[in-house]
Amino acid sequence: MEKIQKIKNIITALGNHEDSKAAIDILTEIGTNSPDDEIRELTAQTLIRKNTHESLRVVLISKGKGINDLSARVAMTAINELLALKDKKEAIKILDDTIKMHSEEDVRNTARSVRALMTFSS
Repeated sequence: MEKIQKIKNIITALGNHEDSKAAIDILTEIGTNSPDDEIRELTAQTLIRKNTHESLRVVLISKGKGINDLSARVAMTAINELLALKDKKEAIKILDDTIKMHSEEDVRNTARSVRALMTFSS
């Protein structure tokens, strides 16, 4: 099995792990900080699919991660994953809070755009 497939399996396993906090911490530290776009993309998908407050915060409010990633591929994958959520309530709540309170203007603007997309997709 090639190296990237092993990493994908680990990320997927962390997404299913029962200890959500530890799994989110590992995904945040290692996955979202990876120099590899594919790893960051898969990590963002996994965190969004967990659909918890803690996992969504990472990909919605962190500069350089998830919807705010500098790679358009990673950011678009994260946005598409958000649009695919069945229950969007928590994501919308975090986006609303980000729009109101985040210190970085570009993060607020991205949150505003994604919030609009989520509203129209529902």
